[in-house]
Amino acid sequence: MKTLGIVGGLGPESTIEYYRFLLAAYRQRRPDGSSPAIIINSLDVQRGIALLNANQLAELEDYLAVAVERLARAGADFALIAANTPHIVFDPVQRRSPIPLISIVEATCQAAQRLRLTRLALLGTGFTMQGRFYPEVFSRAGLELVVPSQEAQAFIHDKYIHELLENVFLPATRDGLFAIVEEMKKRERIQGVILAGTELPLILREVADQAAIPFLDTTKIHVERAMDELLA
Repeated sequence: MKTLGIVGGLGPESTIEYYRFLLAAYRQRRPDGSSPAIIINSLDVQRGIALLNANQLAELEDYLAVAVERLARAGADFALIAANTPHIVFDPVQRRSPIPLISIVEATCQAAQRLRLTRLALLGTGFTMQGRFYPEVFSRAGLELVVPSQEAQAFIHDKYIHELLENVFLPATRDGLFAIVEEMKKRERIQGVILAGTELPLILREVADQAAIPFLDTTKIHVERAMDELLA
């Protein structure tokens, strides 16, 4: 069996989700009592945020590339970065990687295509909502992404950095996030919502059914794509 490497810690709570979902997906596909081979290299999310705030993308690339190289030396056959925002430097990290990397953006784009969604809201950190790495991938597939208003982006980013990454999940924040989705449904005619922050499903999963449009849980999508590769 192949060994999966995970660059985790960006943030910590969603890395725990990745591990739980990977085990569940593996056991569903192979109910023989065995377990997958997984190596996790947990990084410092605050260091990552500091590099992003300073727009030090070359340094962020180095930080992630070294982490992937450590996974390869530990025996990983392929790897993923268990977060959306670090994919801002995914392409250069992938070029430097000694092992294949699975992109959360590419996997989510493929999921949207399978659902035949062509116009989707993009929710995540400010770095993700304002970045080009999601639109570039989706536009190549002919899919359109819509981001919230500047005010809504500021709200999402603030709650993400100061609450969700700190394992704080408040009903008022959940309600505020859901209200943004409802507003985008009315004004932007979105067909689905990309939870392009792996902490967002932790707070929105329980209300996703109320939205009446699909919520694309990037954590679960990434996990399923990794499991395809692990068992290939």
